Amino acid sequence: MRPAVVTALIIATALFMENMDGTVLATSLPAIAADLDQDPIVLKLALTSYMLTLAVFIPASGWVADKLGARTVFCSAIVVFTLGSLLCGASTSLPTLIGARVFQGLGGAMMVPVGRLVLLRSVPKSEMVDSLAYLTVPALIGPVVGPPLGGFITTYFHWRWIFWINAPIGLLGIALTLRFIENVRERNVAPFDTKGFLLSGPGLLSLVFGMTVVGRGVAPAYAVVALIGAGALLLALYVRHARRTPDAILDLNLLRLPTFFAGVVGGFLFRLGIGAIPFLMPLLLQIGFGLTPFQSGSLTFAAAAGAMAMKVTASRLIRRFGFRTILVGNAVISAGFLACYGLIGANTPHAVIFLGLLIGGFFRSLEFTALNAIGYADVEPSRMSRATSFASVSQQMSQAVGVAVAAASVQSLQWLFGDPVLAPRDMQLSFFVVAAITLLSTFIFLRLDRDAGAEVSGRAVAGAPGRTASALAE
Repeated sequence: MRPAVVTALIIATALFMENMDGTVLATSLPAIAADLDQDPIVLKLALTSYMLTLAVFIPASGWVADKLGARTVFCSAIVVFTLGSLLCGASTSLPTLIGARVFQGLGGAMMVPVGRLVLLRSVPKSEMVDSLAYLTVPALIGPVVGPPLGGFITTYFHWRWIFWINAPIGLLGIALTLRFIENVRERNVAPFDTKGFLLSGPGLLSLVFGMTVVGRGVAPAYAVVALIGAGALLLALYVRHARRTPDAILDLNLLRLPTFFAGVVGGFLFRLGIGAIPFLMPLLLQIGFGLTPFQSGSLTFAAAAGAMAMKVTASRLIRRFGFRTILVGNAVISAGFLACYGLIGANTPHAVIFLGLLIGGFFRSLEFTALNAIGYADVEPSRMSRATSFASVSQQMSQAVGVAVAAASVQSLQWLFGDPVLAPRDMQLSFFVVAAITLLSTFIFLRLDRDAGAEVSGRAVAGAPGRTASALAE
C-alpha cells in the first residue's frame, strides 16, 4: 500500500472517531437527560461545550504543529480525545459531563485540523486528490454509523458505552501514528499571536456560551448578560487588534476576498440552520413521538447516507453548473427540506421520514462541498493555513450557534403555547425558524460573480496558485 494511502487512512481513523462521537451523542441526548435528571433542552450544553472548545483552540493548532511537530501534536491530540471520551462515560452529573466534553474538545481541536495538515505536508501533489478521497470516505462513515449505533447502545445497553467505544479506536490511531507518520515541522515559525488568542478565544466562548445558557435557569440573568456583553467587547477589541497586526491569529483581511467571504459568512448562515437538525430531530422523534433511541437513530442516519452518495457526483455537478448556481439553488432546496421536517407528524410513515432525510442530506452535502471549495478559490498559498483556521472556526461556531438558536426557539415556543412539557409543535415550528435562517445565506451567494471559482470547479483552465481541484474533497 502506498505511503500516501497509509497516511490518509491513519488520519481517517481520527476523523471517524470525532465524527461518530457527535452523531452518537445527539441521538442519545434524551436518554442521558433522563438518567442525569436534566431537561433535554439543557443537555444542549453537552453539544455546544465541545463545539465551543474546538472554536477556541483550532486557531492555535497550526502554530503548535509547526512548533512541536505534526506527529507529536496529532498523537497527543488522540490521547487527550480518548481520555476525554472515557471521562464523559464516567460522568454522573451535568457539570462533570460538560467538563469532560471540554477536555475532549481540547483533543478534537488539535486532532482534526492537524491531521489534515499532516496529509497536506506529507503527500505529493500528484496524489492529493486520491488521498483526500481516502480521507473523506471513512470520515463520512462516522455520521452514518453513529445514529443507529448510538440508539442501539442506549436502548439495549447504557448510554455511557457510546463514549467508551472510542477507547479501542483511539489506541489503534495512536499505534499507527507512531509507526507510520513522520514528525514534520517548520524551521522558521512566526511568533504566536498571544494577544489575539486571548481576545478571540474568550470572546467567542463568552458570547456563544452566553447565548446558549439563556433561559432554563442554568445561570442567573445578570451572569448571562455579563457573558454576552464581555464576549462582544472582547471580539470588538480583537477586530481592532487584527487590523494592526500582520500575523493575527484570525486574518480578517481574508474576508475582503468575495469567494472567501461567501464561503465563511454565507456558509455560517447555511450551517447554522443545518446544524440544528441533529439537535431537533432526535427531540421530535423521541420526546415528541415516543420513539426509542434505536428507532430514532435508524431514521436519522439517512441524512449522512445521502451525504455519502453525493460525494461521488459533487465535483461533476459543480463543474457543470458552477459555484454560484449550486450555492444559491442548494440553499433554497435545503431550506425547503428543513421546513418539510417541520411537517412530520406522529402518523408520518417512517419510510417517508427516511426518504426526506436521505434526499435532504444529499443536497446539503453538495452545498458543503461547494462551500469548502469556493472559500479557498482565491486564497494565496502563503495564507492558506490561516484561511483554513478561520474557516474551521466559523464552521464550529455555526454548529454551536445553530444548536443554541434551535434550543432557544423550542423554549420560546413552549413558553408561548404554555406547554408544561415539550410538545411536538415546539420542535416542528422550530424547523421553520432554522429554515428561514438557512434561506438567508442565498443573499450572500447571489453577490458572487457567475464565474466565481471557475478554475477550482474546472469550468476554466486551472493554474493559478492555490486553486486546485483537491479543494473539492472534504
